[in-house]
Amino acid sequence: MRYVTAVLLAAVCFGTTGTAQALGPDASAASVGAARILIGGGALGLIALVVHVAGRGRGAAGTPAAPATGVASRHPLPTWLLVAIGAAGVLAYQPAFFAGTSANGVAVGTVVALGSAPVITGGLDWVLRRRYPGHRWALATAIATVGVGILAAATGGMSGGGSAADPVGLAASLAAGASYAVYTLAAKALLDRGWSNAAAMGGLFGTAAVFSIPLLAATDASWLTTGPGLAMAVWLGLVTTTVAYLLFGFGLGGLAPATVSTLTLAEPLTAGVLGVALLGESLTAGALLGLLVLAAGIVVLATAGRGRRPSDSTVGGLQ
Repeated sequence: MRYVTAVLLAAVCFGTTGTAQALGPDASAASVGAARILIGGGALGLIALVVHVAGRGRGAAGTPAAPATGVASRHPLPTWLLVAIGAAGVLAYQPAFFAGTSANGVAVGTVVALGSAPVITGGLDWVLRRRYPGHRWALATAIATVGVGILAAATGGMSGGGSAADPVGLAASLAAGASYAVYTLAAKALLDRGWSNAAAMGGLFGTAAVFSIPLLAATDASWLTTGPGLAMAVWLGLVTTTVAYLLFGFGLGGLAPATVSTLTLAEPLTAGVLGVALLGESLTAGALLGLLVLAAGIVVLATAGRGRRPSDSTVGGLQ
């Protein structure tokens, strides 16, 4: 259960992203996303570096270590390419997610992005790893997807005065879901090769942080010079990225990517509650039903395998 708990806590941190952006100053999706990765990814990269140096100082083997279970052979790509692909997914997720929430609101943008992620992640994992995620995952994902659909339909007019959802915004949210799947699978591949959880997250996000510097410089970043803007950037960077992805990486070390992806549907649950509590969004009967169905899907998956050892891809805790 510790892996499940870690992922659920990470999802709660993720769920504050849209609300933090909504409460902050006006800024472009590209600028906010680049600042988030520069701060949060840079911190993750620094943590990975410290962990690596401390490990070498104790005489421990360098990172990455030898694969724990021999599953690295399932990933023929060289490690540097896995890191590059994962970092590209991290970079692509940021502007896509914020563009989706800006176009259709926090509730719809978050729900579509995270609702599509389990299906995309599970499908890609099945194709790449030749391993079916399991009947419980399929059932939980089906239930959660129904909840996502109900929630999206019930909240579709929240930010648009009753108008239909913006198709460009929906496409951006779907792109965010696909980007999430890419970096989740890349991180899992690194864990399978014996990387520590901190090293895997630090490698992907630290690399993304380096490339976010010119991206941020190309945008209007004047919002960062204001108190509310700086507070928003620090929260998005350290809480929704650094802390969240350390928890996420720990959970990913003991669970299948498809399972992790479905558990992170707790993010739109969090976003929905915060939308009501802090943004004044109304929760209709349909939205409440959608949240309950979504929660049921998460419970089905979260209660699986109590007392059972993690899968063969488990890689220990944070080091």
